[in-house]
Formats: sequence, structure tokens, C-alpha cells
Amino acid sequence: MAKAKQPEGEIYYPSQQIIEQARLKDWDALAKFASKNLEEFWAKEASELDWYKPWDKVLDDSNKPFYKWFTGAQVNIVHNALDRHQQTYRKNKLALVWVGEDNSVRTYSYYALNREVSQFANVLRAMGLKKGDRVTIYMPRIPEIVIAMLACAKIGAIHSVVYGGFSVDSLQGRIDDSQSRMVITADGGFMNGKIVELKKTVDEALKRCPSVETVVMVQRTKHQVRMEPGRDYYYHELIKLPIANGKCATEIMDSEDPLYILYTSGTTGKPKAILHTHGGYMVGVYSTLKYVFDLNDTDRWWCAADPGWVTGHSYIVYGPLIMGATSFMYEGAPTYPYPDRWWALIEKYGITVFYTAPTAIRGLMRFGELWPRKHDLSSLRLLGSVGEPINPEAWKWYHRVIGNEKCPIMDTWWQTETGMFMITPTPVVPLKPGSGTRPFFGQEAEIVDEAGKPVPDGEEGYLVLNRPWPAMLRTVYNDPERYVQQYWSKYPGKYTTGDSAKRDKDGYFWIIGRVDDVIKISGYRLGTAEIESALVSHPAVAEAAVIGIPHEVKGSVIYAYCLLRSGYQATPELPDELKQHVATHLGPIGKPEQVTFVDKLPKTRSGKIMRRVLKARALGLSEGDISTLEE
Repeated sequence: MAKAKQPEGEIYYPSQQIIEQARLKDWDALAKFASKNLEEFWAKEASELDWYKPWDKVLDDSNKPFYKWFTGAQVNIVHNALDRHQQTYRKNKLALVWVGEDNSVRTYSYYALNREVSQFANVLRAMGLKKGDRVTIYMPRIPEIVIAMLACAKIGAIHSVVYGGFSVDSLQGRIDDSQSRMVITADGGFMNGKIVELKKTVDEALKRCPSVETVVMVQRTKHQVRMEPGRDYYYHELIKLPIANGKCATEIMDSEDPLYILYTSGTTGKPKAILHTHGGYMVGVYSTLKYVFDLNDTDRWWCAADPGWVTGHSYIVYGPLIMGATSFMYEGAPTYPYPDRWWALIEKYGITVFYTAPTAIRGLMRFGELWPRKHDLSSLRLLGSVGEPINPEAWKWYHRVIGNEKCPIMDTWWQTETGMFMITPTPVVPLKPGSGTRPFFGQEAEIVDEAGKPVPDGEEGYLVLNRPWPAMLRTVYNDPERYVQQYWSKYPGKYTTGDSAKRDKDGYFWIIGRVDDVIKISGYRLGTAEIESALVSHPAVAEAAVIGIPHEVKGSVIYAYCLLRSGYQATPELPDELKQHVATHLGPIGKPEQVTFVDKLPKTRSGKIMRRVLKARALGLSEGDISTLEE
């Protein structure tokens, strides 16, 4: 992959081989067409999938901002993820390769996965679950979480996946808010060689959840757990019952019928239950995965997220199966028992496309290059980044050490609410480390000031989206007012992302971070990501988090928290060296007032740094809701 120096930084150009292999060779032509013909573009994408009944209208915007897509159509996302492959050669193709932290391996062809999903769907129906009922899924990263989600969708039930590591209170609040009738869980899962106690957490949570009638439990760890007679059932026993046998008809759904709800936490208030639907969401995840990661029949795709997050919903469960791809899934931690676990798995299973979070990359950078260099990573052809802005230093390490300077990095910006990639390159687009490049086809993104006026290129502002898209959230479950207030009221007619960003003269977007993660110093606005990137570019620093602390004169000053790479010590001189390093790279305005060395940073379970927790600690205030904090 060739790179060239440009005034605004390095640009990495795709190789001729990448361009020749790519499904889409002319990005500009498709972008222009989709921009002028939004509905025609999405109708063409939708027509590549199966529908029981075609749509009357592609986009219904008669009740903004409650947009509807493919109205009048009948479909079920599971029909496109599993049913239709049973009629093709894909029936015998591998759908899922799973490896446990304990090295156990399970594989499923599309035929076998369909059989398992049908069996469990038969069980769910026999237990009285019907279209529209809510089911909470609280599980480790094992094949049954995929099977459970698909079985719910197959019968028209709405799944609400709660990441298998949330606390009792978080789980209880989400079950209660959704009024779930059933919880599907496991005795536990393995992480870092230890058992994560899931059933125990469910038992505690259900003391305050009167809506739940039934619990289905998968045996993964086989340690002793309590089973309540009349409420709790073993998964393995249920699917052996006669009721599980035979075909299970896939429920015919309206395009706008709910598929799932997924809770996303904001800085204030209770978590928001984001609602996604069968039709539009299906088209969005299929189209984005097809163009951005260019998956084909020979690929081994590994999205290293957890199905409990939207990344897992869209790009572990639904997207790859709709594409007919082979997915790889690993249960445990990337550094257990050694920091080369991921690289060993890529080598052993011939992974071709790998998608992970900057947090994980920075965490693995700490251990140096020797661990990945032990492994043959030549099977990789594309890499991806998700979850937060990736700092240029981590981008270049990922590209050079993991991708051997030949794998373009698809740096994707999107949200639980968007359901699909929104700002993203494709393999043929020139890349700038740290930029998500340009909006996906048909979308218009804009940077505006507080008053909603567009800001000049190079200036920071609020990121908004100007056009609806098929996989967009339809509402906040049972709270339409909050949906309007949160996403559509600040700038009427525009979707407010809650992120700050800037656009350069080439039209490339640079996400700076959540609006809350912007520090104002002496009238200047600095994004935490910019300062953190400057700190991480120092050879001693593996990871950094910065916060703004109130200051009488300057408005705010910067406190920095740094994790050091292995081999480096926190000497008395190092804080001053780092302050000077930031001043040199970012300017004196970005120089931290204080640098503190830590062993770990407070992060959500999806790997995002919780800066508000650091701020609360620094100011001696309450840390607020820390239910999303990892152990």
C-alpha cells in the first residue's frame, strides 16, 4: 500500500491489487449517484435481498423525524440470514467457527446453524412466546448467543441483548424497562482464565423483575448454579424434546416491525432503549458490510467485538450471515494466556478480514512488536477499526505491524443509533491515519456551530447527519418524546450525533469525540482525542486519557492519565518530558497541567474510556452511574 507525504499529513493509497480485487472500483461515481438518487440507490441495494412482498414506498418521510423505510413490504431478517442459503451451495458452507478461551472449538455450517435456530425457535414458541414479546439475552461470547438472537427474530420476538458482564442493577433496569417475559442466559463464561458468573447475576436481578416468567440457561462452565423449579430450564434439555423437532416457519414480518432493542448509556439519565426494525436495518448492514469490507466467499471474517454491543449485532450476527460469509468468533480475552492470543488465532484460522477497537490495538501495542512478529499474519487483506477515534500512532502501528503495510484500514464511525457504518472508507479510497474519510453512500454529514451554521473546513464543530438512512433507529422504545428531544430538536431536520468533528479541505471527516469530551482552555476548544494522540505518540506511552479540570483564569486545565509501555518506568522527569512533548506536537495550549501514571483506565465494557469517572475522581465528586464500567 503506497503512501505519500502531503501538506496535511500522510496519505496511504491502495495497491493496484486491492483495487483490482475490490467489488467497487469507482467510489466517486457511486457516491454521486446515491447523493442525487437516494431512494433509487437504496431500492437497488434492497432488491439484492429476498422479500416475501415488495415495498410500496422506499422512504416514507410524512411524519418526520419518525421515518419509515420499505413501507408495505413483508420480510424477516432471518429469512435472508439463514433460510435463503438453504437453497444454494452455501447450505454446506461454514457460517461460524468458534473457539473458546479453553481452546474448545465448534463449527456450524449454514445448514447446521439453521437447524439449531429452528429447534430453539420451536422451543420458544412452545413456551408461549409470540411476535412482539421481549426477550432479554445475557450471555457470554458463545455460539448460543447468536442462536438465541436469531431464534427470537425468527418467531418475531424482540430481543434485548445485555452485555454478559453488566451488573445486577444494570441488568434488572434493562429487563424491567423492556418488560421481558423471558431471560436467556448461561451458567457463566470464561474470561482471563476465570469464570464470569452470569446465572448468579440473573438470579439477583430477577428478584425485582415481575415480568419474567421463564429462564433458559446454557451450560458453558458447568459449575454449580441454582435452578429455580418451574422457572429455570436447561437449554440442552429443551432442544432434545420432541417439541424442538421439525421445521419452524419463519414469522412473516412487516418491514417496520421491531427486530431488537439495545440500550445505550448517555452521560445523564437512564440508558436509552434504541429500537431497530427488520427491513431497513437488514438493508443497511448488508450494504455497508458488502462495500466497506468487500466480503466474498473465500473470506474468513473476524469481528472481535461482543454480540452484546451494536457492532456484534450488525457485524457478527446479522451482516455476515446475510452476506453468506464465514465468521470467526473467540470467547476470551486478547491477552490470555499470552499477549499473542489474537495473532495466533489469525494465523491458525486463516483470518482474512479483521475488525477491532482502537482500545484493543493500543492495549496490544504495549507488549511490543515481538508478539505479533512470532506469527504469520499474511492471510490478512483488510483491517478495521470501530468504537472511538483511532489515534494516528495506533493506526500506523496496526497498519505496519499487523497489516504488514499492505492492508488498508477501514476506520468506521457509527453508533448504536445508526445501526450501520455512517462515515467510512472503502478499500479503494486513499486513507489518512485518524480520519474516518467520507460519509457512506447517500448520506450527507455536516459540521455546524452552536447556532447550526456550517463551519469552515478545518474548524471543529458539531457533527450532524442531514439525510435519513435505512438502518436508523426508529424511536427510543416506549419514549418517542425522548427520541425527538435527544436526536432531532437541537438542529431541526438534522440528526444530532452528539460528537464533535472537523472536515478537511479534501472532504475527509475527523471525529474528535463526544461533545462532552471537549476541553475549553482560554477560549480554545481542544478535543481529548487530539491531546491523547499527542501523548501516545511518545515512545513511553501506551494509552492516555485526558480531562478538563475547572480553572479560575483559563476556564479549564488539562489533567492527563498515562499507561506506560512495557520496559518504561515512571521516572520523576517523565511528566515534564511528556508535557513538553505535547506542547511540541500540539502547541503550548494543549500542554497538560498534571500528568499521572496509572496501571489501568476506567473503561466501559465496550472499551471506551470513561473520562467523566476520571473527572469525578479528580474533583472528589460522586462517580454517578458506573454500571457500564468493566471489572
